[in-house]
Amino acid sequence: MSAASEAAIKKLNLEKATNFMRQYRDPQSRELRKLSAHQFMEVWSHYDKDGNGYIEGTELDGFLREFVSSANATDVSPEAMSDAMLLELKQCFMEAYDDNQDGKIDIRELAQLLPMEENFLLLFRFDNPLDSSVEFMKIWREYDTDGSGYIEADELKNFLRDLLKEAKINDVSEDKLIEYTDTMLQVFDANHDGRLQLSEMAKLLPVKENFLCRQIFKGATKLTKDDIERVFSLYDRDNNGTIENEELRGFLKDLLELVKKDYDATDLREFEETILQGVDYNKDGKINKKELTMILLALAKHNTEDS
Repeated sequence: MSAASEAAIKKLNLEKATNFMRQYRDPQSRELRKLSAHQFMEVWSHYDKDGNGYIEGTELDGFLREFVSSANATDVSPEAMSDAMLLELKQCFMEAYDDNQDGKIDIRELAQLLPMEENFLLLFRFDNPLDSSVEFMKIWREYDTDGSGYIEADELKNFLRDLLKEAKINDVSEDKLIEYTDTMLQVFDANHDGRLQLSEMAKLLPVKENFLCRQIFKGATKLTKDDIERVFSLYDRDNNGTIENEELRGFLKDLLELVKKDYDATDLREFEETILQGVDYNKDGKINKKELTMILLALAKHNTEDS
C-alpha cells in the first residue's frame, strides 16, 4: 500500500473517531452524499448505541452536535456547540422530524432526514401508508407463503421486489435486492431471529391510523351508534354484513396493539380465540354488528376504568 493510501485511511479513521458524520459529506460542497442502504445502517448503529431502536437522550445530543459540526469545512469539535445552541437546535430539529412527537428519533424518522438511494427510500413507503390493518393482513397472508407465521428473508425479498416493481422500478440487481433485504431485517427485526414477526412487519408496513386509538374509545365521550357504524364499515371491506377472515384479523391486530407492543401470529391467533369465545354467540367465526358493539363498549369501559 502506498504512503498516500495509508495517509488517506488514517485521515478517514481519525474523522470517524472525532466526528462520525464527516465521512458522509462531500469534501468540497460539505453536503451530505446519498447513503447506500449499508451506510444508512452504519449511521443508525453508531448513534443508537444501546440498540433500543431509538436515538434519544445523550445519543440524540451527540448526533445533532456531529451532524451540524460536520458541515464545517474546517475541523470543529462537536463540543464547540454550546448547550444553549444545542437546546435550540434540538427543538427546531424535533419539530421538523419527530413525526410522532415522542421526543426521540426512530429509524423511519432518520430515513426522512438523511439523503439516501431513491430505491431504498421507497421501501419505507413514506408517501403511501396502508389504509387499514385489513390491507396489512392481506399482504401478510400473500407473502407468508409457507404459512409459518413469520416473513422470512426470502419472503421479505419477494415483497421488496414487488414493492419496487409497483413503483415501476424493474432494474434492481439481485445483489442490491439482497442488500436491501439484509438492511430491512437489521432495521425491523427487533428480536434478531432473522425473520419478521407480525409486530415487526407492522413497523415496516404502517397503516395510516389505528382507528381504535381515537378518543371515543378512551371513555372521554359516549360511544354513539354512528361511531359503531364507522368502525364496522372500516373493517367490513366487502360490505357483506360481517367482519371475517383478514377483516377480522385486521380488527384484532388493531385491538391487540392497544395492549401489546410486540406480538406474533400465535399471539394474534390466541387473541382471536379468546375474543370469539366471549362474543361469537352463533359460533360462525365471524363478528356481526351486534358482536362488534359488545367489544367496543367493553373497550371504552375498560379505558374509562384505567384513566
